[in-house]
Amino acid sequence: MAGSLMLLAAALVALCGMVREIDLDQVLAAIRATPLTAVLGACGLVLIGYGTLSFYDYLALRAVGRRDVPYAVAAFAGFTATAIGHGLGVGFFSGGAVRLRIYSPWGLGLSEVARIGFITGLTFWLGNVSALGLALALAPEQAAAATKLPQWVNQVLGVGALGSVAVYIAWLRGGTRAIGVHTFRLILPNARLTFVQIGIGILDLLVGCLATYLLLPATPSTDCLALAVAYVLAALFGFLCHAPASLGAFEVAMLVLLPQYQTEALLGSLLILHFLYLVLPLALALLALLVHEARLGRAGAVKREAAPAARRDADPKSNGTAAGQVVASLV
Repeated sequence: MAGSLMLLAAALVALCGMVREIDLDQVLAAIRATPLTAVLGACGLVLIGYGTLSFYDYLALRAVGRRDVPYAVAAFAGFTATAIGHGLGVGFFSGGAVRLRIYSPWGLGLSEVARIGFITGLTFWLGNVSALGLALALAPEQAAAATKLPQWVNQVLGVGALGSVAVYIAWLRGGTRAIGVHTFRLILPNARLTFVQIGIGILDLLVGCLATYLLLPATPSTDCLALAVAYVLAALFGFLCHAPASLGAFEVAMLVLLPQYQTEALLGSLLILHFLYLVLPLALALLALLVHEARLGRAGAVKREAAPAARRDADPKSNGTAAGQVVASLV
């Protein structure tokens, strides 16, 4: 938490410095100038991106041995937990509370929900590290536009990231692996499921990167790999800050990593992305959770009303027949 607060403070200081030099009218003009087709395309990609979040929870449920939970429940929990976790900040706790509420009718307790949260976080990190490693190792020259590091340094960092993932997978192939103590013991997904985790994480990042690419200003043109490196680094920075809706941490990182764009124009694109990727999903998730709670409340009320009637039917003293009255008098 101390590290997250330090990163957030640095981001806010940088953001305040940038805001003083930004012309708000130009930012609004950049937002209005964004083509509607680009906004709709980005909205569709964001929808696909949140669709991949269902596989985060679906995979985690199977990793903890709960194959009985339907995919629809996993998809609902994955969407609402992630959208609310990103929107309110400290996603492991806020998103975990949402998961606990949704999964508890299926018999999942706090320990199992914590395991699910850990595995979904592991999927995120495996995808990010793998995607960043591939970009740095295979395209160090294009990545240098974002990292501002020499090509050989990018390659070393990329190979190191990929090597760490490879070592982790090799460790998993040695047999069943678990972490934690007996009070909280988590069996890690095997090597086959880990490859699935990496694929899901990379797909999530790819969709977000494409949505960003659609919304970027038309000029100057930016290499896709350079944008991918900037997007992954900014996403990691925003995640590490654990701030509600990232509080501008993602935007600050993108402004620093993509200095070739005019600041107001890039900020306008990022604000649209921020609304599509964080604000709108948060509102939809809260609405969906409210409807879910209302349904649970109605179902509970029906059960409470049905219980006394069932007890009266089962009680001989409440029976209106002659036999029932005889039994009642004897009792």
